[in-house]
Amino acid sequence: MLNATWRLLRNGPAPGAWNMALDEAILEHVQQGTSAPTLRLYAWAPPCLSLGLAQPYADVDEERLHALGWDVVRRLTGGRAILHTDELTYSAIGPSTEPRLAGSVLESYSRLADALAAGLRALGLAIAMSEHKAPAESRANPVCFEVPSPYEITVDGRKLVGSAQARRRQNLLQHGSVPLRGDLTRICQALVFADEETRRAAAARLLRSAITVEQALGRAVTFEAAAEALRQGFELKLHLKFEPAEPSASELRRANELVTQKYGNSSWTRRV
Repeated sequence: MLNATWRLLRNGPAPGAWNMALDEAILEHVQQGTSAPTLRLYAWAPPCLSLGLAQPYADVDEERLHALGWDVVRRLTGGRAILHTDELTYSAIGPSTEPRLAGSVLESYSRLADALAAGLRALGLAIAMSEHKAPAESRANPVCFEVPSPYEITVDGRKLVGSAQARRRQNLLQHGSVPLRGDLTRICQALVFADEETRRAAAARLLRSAITVEQALGRAVTFEAAAEALRQGFELKLHLKFEPAEPSASELRRANELVTQKYGNSSWTRRV
């Protein structure tokens, strides 16, 4: 790949509906040719449960979710539920004609995974890449981090990064979650299970199959340190130069519209 310049956005914590709306607004502007390919690094507040595009809303335990003070949002991308808190989220957005994003879903996943892995290795993590497909019975699980997918990143066989991708008119959005710290089993408190024993069993499986950066390293890593490491990984592996920027006024206007019309609207959240 020849060297290229992308835009770099670093955003502080924001509600889930806003985060998903801004990702889609950037995707639309890339599609229109008014925004450059973009790497966005961001966080969430308050904690938010995100559902995959086709995941049933019936998976959500609304009473528990509200009692915990957490939000819920439906992503534009597929996959299963993620609880976004104590993490760094990335999104890579650009046209599929961009060599780094070209080809099949797995081909683009692989390139982006290499960049993510390089950044995480710079933090001292012993990264491996999952190359297998999850068995059919595990793909029915409502929790994203319990099941590695092809080219997702693991440490000691436990999933560290959960990613999902959407394509629209020859343009691509891939975003993913890097849990930095905290109790990964918290997500089980916001999902429906047949009984409490089943909930406890799901939490125990999740502890065996997923890991945070802090658990893997035995030390805390700040959002800022993780964001800088990912920037370096993308630059190194994808031959990129980043120009720090802010979302354009047009992107911000469109994101506000998408919050009202879509991501903050129950008709979207409960669509399945």
